[in-house]
Amino acid sequence: MLSPHEVAKLQDKSQGGLYRLLRQCALAVLNCGSELDSTRTVLERYRNFDIQITQKHRGVQLNLINAPSSAFVDGELIQGIREHLFSVVRDLLYVEDEFSVCCDDLEPSAMATNIVFHLLRHADALHPHVKPNLMVCWGGHSINRHEYEYTKKVGYELGLRGLNICTGCGPGAMKGPMKGAAIAHAKQRIPAARYVGISEPGIIAAESPNPIVNELIIMPDIEKRLEAFVRLGHGIVVFPGGVGTAEEILYMLGILLREENGKIPFPFIFTGPEGSEEYFETVDRFIAETLGERARNMYEIIVGDPHGVAVRAKEALKDVTAHRRATGEAFHYNWQLHIPPALQQTFEPTHANMAGLNLSRNQPDYELAAQLRCALSGIVAGNVKEPGIQAIEQFGPFELHGEESVMESLDRLLSSFVDQRRMKINHEDYKPCFRLARPKGEQTGT
Repeated sequence: MLSPHEVAKLQDKSQGGLYRLLRQCALAVLNCGSELDSTRTVLERYRNFDIQITQKHRGVQLNLINAPSSAFVDGELIQGIREHLFSVVRDLLYVEDEFSVCCDDLEPSAMATNIVFHLLRHADALHPHVKPNLMVCWGGHSINRHEYEYTKKVGYELGLRGLNICTGCGPGAMKGPMKGAAIAHAKQRIPAARYVGISEPGIIAAESPNPIVNELIIMPDIEKRLEAFVRLGHGIVVFPGGVGTAEEILYMLGILLREENGKIPFPFIFTGPEGSEEYFETVDRFIAETLGERARNMYEIIVGDPHGVAVRAKEALKDVTAHRRATGEAFHYNWQLHIPPALQQTFEPTHANMAGLNLSRNQPDYELAAQLRCALSGIVAGNVKEPGIQAIEQFGPFELHGEESVMESLDRLLSSFVDQRRMKINHEDYKPCFRLARPKGEQTGT
């Protein structure tokens, strides 16, 4: 049920209107199952697609013009896609309203946390009085088949133990755990199982929601998307991925390394099949070289053991439940977790901002983690997001500056991702969107 004013906002094609975002997000939903991972490629392939909003007395009608045929069966829109379109309209409008009225008497960090809460509550994603059971699964959208099958096995083991799944909603490691859990939930006759997908407008076209997602939530930016994962979820399992997955890992380490969070249990497990050890060895070495041994104690690595991952997650969630009961914390939203402002502030990946990052160990480990997170976020933008791609075309690759040892470690990390073909699905055409600047003028374009 929308007012004429809200419909007008969706129809507004001006710079400040919602039409462009609505078209982009709606196309992503309708393009479910696509093998593309570039917003630009998706928009160019369906450049004749249009969506028109018509006000009806009984509600709102969306007229889809030249939509992907895969979204229909015998001329009827697939029900799951219809629900995802509803989520798009719901979240785009509510975000617009929420930013203008919510929490303006709070300091910026508390305001961000409260906005995330309001958005999740409005999407009916907060389920009070339910014991912690939501596992967030992070990982790449361009993983190989062997790794994808492994994510399904882990999801299956989690599902057998009654755990629900939350991912970034796309393909690959975001789809596999949900697919495995769906079979397990069916075997266990678990009603109303949850498959939560959290995305944001800048990346949704590159990672269209997979069809298993039954709760799609579109946050306004990457920082609130990341905060939604850790406030809503009760633990995290990380599968192999690329730059985006490394960004998520650094985000979480930037939180766990804070002294304020030292006594808050939060399971953080890295896992992959045998044969994929190189990814986590690379990431683990990078963390040790840049953030130090204290950061390595914040997670555990389990290789080739889906059963072991699920057992460890289930046991760890008992500690989460006990802690929240003892401290009076809500089961449905982790208010106590302290997220520093550096991880909440929207990072705009411009050439100036990327070059201005402080990539030096002459600062607390959690602050360096936040800076490295921004660097990788910029590379993700340059790889798949339309504004980032346009900026690279106009001004050339992003340039990163920093302490020589940190830059060398970053060079090894990114080079490894390229060698392992983890930057993009279409890895053969990959051209680096970044350049690492060395103190003595030596540069590398990994």
